Amino acid sequence: MNNLGFQDEKHSSRIWIAAFVSVFFGLLVDGMDLMFLSYSLSSLKQTFGITDVQAGSLGSVSLIGMAMGGVLGGIASDRYGRVRILVITILVFSVGTASLGLTQSYGQFIVVRGISAIGLGAEYVVANTLMAEYVPTKYRTTVLGAVQAGWSMGYLAATLLARWIIPAFGWRWLFATALLPVALTFYIQRTLPEPPVWTAMVKRRTAEKAAALAANKPKGKSAWGTLWNNPTSRHMFIAWAVTTTCLQFGYFGVNNWLPSYLEREMHLDLKAMTGYMVGLYTCMIMGKIIAGYLADKFGRRPIFALGGVSTAVFLPLIVMYHTPENTPYLLTFFGFLYGIPYGVNATYMTESFETKIRGSAVGVAYNIGRMGAAVAPLSIGYAAAQHSIGLGFVIMGAAYLLAGLVPLFFIEEKLYNPQAVD
Repeated sequence: MNNLGFQDEKHSSRIWIAAFVSVFFGLLVDGMDLMFLSYSLSSLKQTFGITDVQAGSLGSVSLIGMAMGGVLGGIASDRYGRVRILVITILVFSVGTASLGLTQSYGQFIVVRGISAIGLGAEYVVANTLMAEYVPTKYRTTVLGAVQAGWSMGYLAATLLARWIIPAFGWRWLFATALLPVALTFYIQRTLPEPPVWTAMVKRRTAEKAAALAANKPKGKSAWGTLWNNPTSRHMFIAWAVTTTCLQFGYFGVNNWLPSYLEREMHLDLKAMTGYMVGLYTCMIMGKIIAGYLADKFGRRPIFALGGVSTAVFLPLIVMYHTPENTPYLLTFFGFLYGIPYGVNATYMTESFETKIRGSAVGVAYNIGRMGAAVAPLSIGYAAAQHSIGLGFVIMGAAYLLAGLVPLFFIEEKLYNPQAVD
């Protein structure tokens, strides 16, 4: 494998900063967009007269759209470039989310949400792949953990915006703020080139196709054919598909319904709930950064597994033992725990696949998980209608347990260097 670099140190530093800024803020607005729906659920139920199950379906449709976008984005980034597809995805989810404020019915909202979610899901996969191909192995997880903190900072920003905008102006204006990230696309286009490893891979692939054509040989395998015919890649793909299904089933189920849980079953008003959520997301940011550092020091596998299993144990404790006095402490610690797997996930996954199939493999495996997780918000909706939201959270805990155990036993770490052409 040949490591690739930039031609001079000054240029390398400038590109490094541009890449970090672009991906960090890209994931920040991704996180904001995702939480806008959570904070608007109660208002949407009143505006459109929808049930708990229909409200849950909005989260499920979001995950289905994100899954489609993640698959398409990963495949497109292998073919057309990480930076180019990143810009397109930001434009899709920014304009699409802002358009939600113009919808006049549940049917219109769910269609527009599905479209905007395609860009949302694609942006997450492409941004993480791009960043992994810029960061050296020895501190890759630390940096990507900090980048993942941008996603949680988006949650924090959405929490503060929802508290300010919804009571004063309504949920429609909250979604309108999603137009702001359009400015980020101009910055990315002007400052960020494609990663050298991707450029070198494209050149080699082009040369191989030309040589095969000249020799009248059949074309090489597609990215999917390469993945599926390699036993190691196939094993990694299946294991990651199972892991991400469990992880996202738990994560998005809890994330989509937590504000409603605090309102309905812990009886908090919007002001008090906002304070609790700010504390939770602040600790999630810390959890991702610390997890990234520990994963570089002690390994991706044990830290990822620790986060999954710990979250699984802690979720039922919140449901069964919360009181007005201990709720702030429970939520604060929970935020730290359930941020850990996502502080390690991006590095752990991207190092499982070689460059020529990385975008496709990560995009498809991660978003098979999203498709499976799409039933989570709907499941909690059914649990809320029949019993309680808390019961749904206990079910999410079981999913987190599997998300921690599968990689512990079946997913090796550091199989490939994302800065090298294999």
